[in-house]
Amino acid sequence: MANGIDTMFARLDTFVWGDDLRELTGWRRYLVFVSRVFILLVKELMGGQLNLRAMSLVYTTLLSIVPLLAVSFSVLKGFGVHNRFEPLLYNLLTPLGPNGVEITDRIVDFVENVKVGVLGSIGVVLLIYTVIALLQKIEAAFNFVWQIDHLRSLSQRISNYLSVTLVGPVLIFSAVGFTAMVLNTQMAQQLLSIEPFGSLMFFGSKLVPYVLVCLAFTLIYIFIPNTHVQFTAALTGGFIAGVLWKITGWGFAEFIASSSRYAAIYSGFAIVILLLIWMYLSWLILLVGSQIAYFVQHPKYMTLHREAIVLSNRLREQLSLQLMYLIGYNYFHDKLAWSFDRLVDYLDLPGEPVHRTLSTLVAAGYLIEIDNEGVQAYLPLRDLEQISLSDLLADVRSSCESRLLSLQQLTTVKAVGQIMTELNAAQQAALGERTLRGMVQAVDEELEADIQAPLEK
Repeated sequence: MANGIDTMFARLDTFVWGDDLRELTGWRRYLVFVSRVFILLVKELMGGQLNLRAMSLVYTTLLSIVPLLAVSFSVLKGFGVHNRFEPLLYNLLTPLGPNGVEITDRIVDFVENVKVGVLGSIGVVLLIYTVIALLQKIEAAFNFVWQIDHLRSLSQRISNYLSVTLVGPVLIFSAVGFTAMVLNTQMAQQLLSIEPFGSLMFFGSKLVPYVLVCLAFTLIYIFIPNTHVQFTAALTGGFIAGVLWKITGWGFAEFIASSSRYAAIYSGFAIVILLLIWMYLSWLILLVGSQIAYFVQHPKYMTLHREAIVLSNRLREQLSLQLMYLIGYNYFHDKLAWSFDRLVDYLDLPGEPVHRTLSTLVAAGYLIEIDNEGVQAYLPLRDLEQISLSDLLADVRSSCESRLLSLQQLTTVKAVGQIMTELNAAQQAALGERTLRGMVQAVDEELEADIQAPLEK
């Protein structure tokens, strides 16, 4: 009996995790994908890295929610739509039931008491810094999901974050207002009296909140991570996260309505505890949706356990040469400079090892990072004729050494030292005086066609 159960679980595990998702087609691909998403979702809920990120965001949100809403409220007040601020906030806290109304009133009171005009220049700077710090923390959490180990540049962070803070609320209220205006037009009212259009519009109006939530999550997944996110991947993650968020909100509201024990246990702190739990669930769902979007875009990294991306010495050397070749080729042939996102797409690797290798080449003085119209791109720092392939590989091999741990500190055995000297001499003899210019000067027709592929995505 026990052997039969073990065999069944072994077959199930092979069915779900045994194949590369990219090689599957038809119903089996979708079934395996859904099974993996469900298993990973349960795993994260039971305790995973996303749990820690969600908890961290709850803490940061508590510290920054009032400054963030104060800045947004000031912008909305300038457009004359600040009166809609409170209903939208209440909708976000609807799962808290009557407590949501109380929390909304308190937050609105706090926000209205923030007098930006009397804060002074230092106060305004601190207010904006608090908002930027919150958005930076959010970006870091999404970057973790997308295997990105670096934030946007400081100038990009300030411009993008302020754009989200200042323009985002206006767009949200504009979308909500436009939807309400369309439903209240004379043509819409006439269609309501005609069947089946009336029933369709009635059910459609019920779906509008779900659609807006899914669309909002989709836009978050596109713009927040510091990498190129395909619309299909973001839409899939946004749809699943949006539906999950609505279902969780309904279940949370039912729990509060049917249970009064939490009030007896926590007394006056119950409302705070419920708010923390709901914020945690909301952030966790948002991060899980981003993880799903990542798996849709990169299905080969959909594994049961999150694996650290560690480059072997062989892969690091080849990746360094390939990056130098691609960047040097475009530079020599006067083509568009390679951006970070285009390199990641072309090499079909996670962003973290690519950026780590690029940082090594920048630190060694072979590449320079430029800001090409808001896009992070790379160019050779030296003349291609002066970049020796032998020196390049030697610098890459020694890049992880430091003053605390270097080859000079190692007590070398004579026989081992002799072998290493012979290996270095053999590499020097094999490469000779070859330079990067000698590699890139010949036109590669296959590469010419492949280079255009990232531009078409």
